[in-house]
Parts: sequence; structure tokens; C-alpha cells
Amino acid sequence: MTRAEIWADQSRPRRYAYEFLWFGLKQGWACLFGGLMLVLIMGTWLLWPDGAAVSRYDFLVVGALVIQAAMLAFRLESWEEARVIFLFHIAGTIMELFKTAHGSWVYPEDSLLRIGAVPLFSGFMYAAVGSYIARVQRIFHIRVRRYPPLWTTWVLAAAIYVNFFAHHWLQDVRLGLFVATALLFGRGWFYFTADRRRRSMPLLLGYGLVALFIWFAENLGTLGRAWTYPGQADGWEMVSLAKLGSWFLLMIISVVLVSIVHRPEEEAVSGSPAPRA
Repeated sequence: MTRAEIWADQSRPRRYAYEFLWFGLKQGWACLFGGLMLVLIMGTWLLWPDGAAVSRYDFLVVGALVIQAAMLAFRLESWEEARVIFLFHIAGTIMELFKTAHGSWVYPEDSLLRIGAVPLFSGFMYAAVGSYIARVQRIFHIRVRRYPPLWTTWVLAAAIYVNFFAHHWLQDVRLGLFVATALLFGRGWFYFTADRRRRSMPLLLGYGLVALFIWFAENLGTLGRAWTYPGQADGWEMVSLAKLGSWFLLMIISVVLVSIVHRPEEEAVSGSPAPRA
């Protein structure tokens, strides 16, 4: 037992504070890709010189590639995870092409490394979500109980993805998708280890909290003018809370894609030793 653990065990408040500290540190480590992308976005927004030979957006593309290469080189991600994350990149870029064509949001700066109106760094922002989902499962030793059959999650994820496009012409069925998500995942729990004790949380609550923090990150991204919504054309304002629903549904797609590599594992019965963090 370390000196820090001995200090933490001297009282219940200390133990909870120590565990919460580890929880925060590990969460930050899990979202390394996304965190570094936000640092690049905010740093270039504040410091990028006018009239630079290379556009800011193109620099973000190169920076994202360097981050991804470094994570593979230092074995912070496996090649299997990288292949799934690449699927996030493709799915995200396709959605970006469609959504920008319909005016849902815009990229206000010029660049060379782009497809149509979409700079290539945008796909890495979706990949960052996939990277987090893959890494957090390993870092927290996440296991589940009452996880729905995999084929049902694949059908739900496909329906969510299609609705992101189809609602521009057909009835938006996201309310039905929320209900389907609740029916499938509502009984499920995941178990994790932040410090030494095994903790648990409902799956839906966990997904909702992750969606909330993605919304916070989105506010930073739009503040840094990485992209803007129509209401932000004349100046920055907070992203609508309605976007939380979109991010929650995107979380379902993310979890399902990562399940291709990390199949949900059943939590051991009570009394089994918790994995060490």
C-alpha cells in the first residue's frame, strides 16, 4: 500500500476524494486523443498568425495525424482499435459532408486538405470519441451486466445513423430511438475500478454523462471557431442543450462500433477480486 493510499484510508471523506481524483485522472488519460485535439483547436485559435503560409485547418489535419501515429507508436491504442476508429472517421466525414451541404453547420476558414466544404480534420473529432470509448474500457477494466444482445444494438445503431440523414426529408424519429435505447440498455449496468473498489453505474447514466462532456467540448470547439452553427455567425454563443440528444445517440453508435473490437464482457459474480487499476 502506498503512502497516498494510507493517507486516504484514514477517513471516509479522504477515501472518496482520493478515489474521485483517480477517476478524474483516468478519465483525462482515456480521452487523450480528444483532449489533445482541443488543445490544438484552442491553441491555434489564439495563436495562429494572420497570413501564415499554411492554413490553420490544414495544420489541424497534420496535428491529428501526428497524434494518431504517436498513440500507435507508444501503444496507447492497438491496431485493432485504430481500424475501428478509422470507421468513425469515415462515418463522421460522410455525415459532415451531408450536414454542411444542408447548412447544419459551417467551417468558416479556408484550407487545402478538405473534401468539398469539409476540412479533413473534422473526421478526427469523431475518431476522438471512438478512441475514448476504446481506451476507457481498458483503463477502468469495464465489465457489464444485462447488456442487450449484440445484434439488437447493431440494428439500433444503424437506425440512429440513418435518421441523422433521413430526418431532413422524413419524420424525425429520434424520440422513438430514445425509447428503443431505453428499452435495450435500461436494465444494463457497467462496473469499473477507479482506485481499489469496484463501482457500478447504469449504462444509460454513463452514456448520458459522456454525451454531456462531449457537449462541453463542442462548446470549446465552436468557441475556437473550428466550426460554427448558424446562430454563431455573428458571435459565439453556447451550443443549444438540444444537441445533447444528438450526442447521446452518437454515443450509442460509438459504443456499438467499439464493440466490434471490445466485445462487452460480463462482470464477475460478487466476491471476486476487483481488477487492479
